[in-house]
Amino acid sequence: MDVHEALATGTPFEATAHGVIHRPEITDPQRGHRDAVAVIRTSGSTGTPKQTLLTASALTASANATAERIGGQGQWLLAVGTQYVAGLAVVSRSVAAGTKPVVIDPGFSPEEFIAGTQRLEHDFTAVSLVPTQLTRLLEHEDAIAALQSYSAILVGGSAIPETITQATQRYGLNLYTTYGMSETCGGCVYNGTPLPGVTVDTVEHNGVDRLRLTGPMVAAGYFDDPQLTAKHFQNGSYLTDDYGAVDDVVRVHGRLDDVINTGGIKVSAAKVQQILQRWVPEAFVTGIDDGQWGQRVCAAVTGTAAQHILADAVRHELGAPAIPKI
Repeated sequence: MDVHEALATGTPFEATAHGVIHRPEITDPQRGHRDAVAVIRTSGSTGTPKQTLLTASALTASANATAERIGGQGQWLLAVGTQYVAGLAVVSRSVAAGTKPVVIDPGFSPEEFIAGTQRLEHDFTAVSLVPTQLTRLLEHEDAIAALQSYSAILVGGSAIPETITQATQRYGLNLYTTYGMSETCGGCVYNGTPLPGVTVDTVEHNGVDRLRLTGPMVAAGYFDDPQLTAKHFQNGSYLTDDYGAVDDVVRVHGRLDDVINTGGIKVSAAKVQQILQRWVPEAFVTGIDDGQWGQRVCAAVTGTAAQHILADAVRHELGAPAIPKI
């Protein structure tokens, strides 16, 4: 049995890097949910194991809302492991479309991506990628041409580098930046706009606005963990561990645990990283304990950009307290 067959037949399962495991116990109402069809195992930022319960109706709602947003159903290139929600969602969308995805290894080369793209037979084609995969493809001329052939390219899972945003405009890619997680069957906000049927609001949490997602694709909870389920899930809503803002679009500022409190000023490590990566290939930002300030913003970067240029860029957008020691 593979993931496509399990989803098509409603057989409860867990996808792993080594294959599909039959998981009938996830439908036990005392431990899971009677309608659960898949479980996604994640560690989360705390390292605490979680088994997210996805129902058939939630996966179907996600697939249908995605098709409505990107303008159609068709054939997908599966370039992410199905043990991750991004890969599982690709198979779920394929089941909804009545097609089979073309599968390539997640560690693909540009040549393998091109070959996989050429095997797609449907007029409407789509692919889901993580930023690292897409960045690598954008360094290859023929891979760029392959990307241009797609009706939809979904990219999510981590912060989107400025280089991807620029390339989207330069090459005319049909790109959708996605925000979501295992608990929402993958992306439920595309290009800052919630999918049909999804609402996003905020809940105050220690001085920042915590994002809450509501919609038919929200998971049923966590297997064998009623306390964590009660903490995050309520009435079709999922309370995330992210903070941000909701105005004309949904803006994700970072993780609750990436807020650096320096001298009483709250600084988003993710936002500082985003600014730095406009000037350097890679940046890592964190808070270091400091006797005077509580925490000090620190960063490690690659590339050759001068420190004063990076400091000026951060100061201009976030103010002096956010300037990292590099």
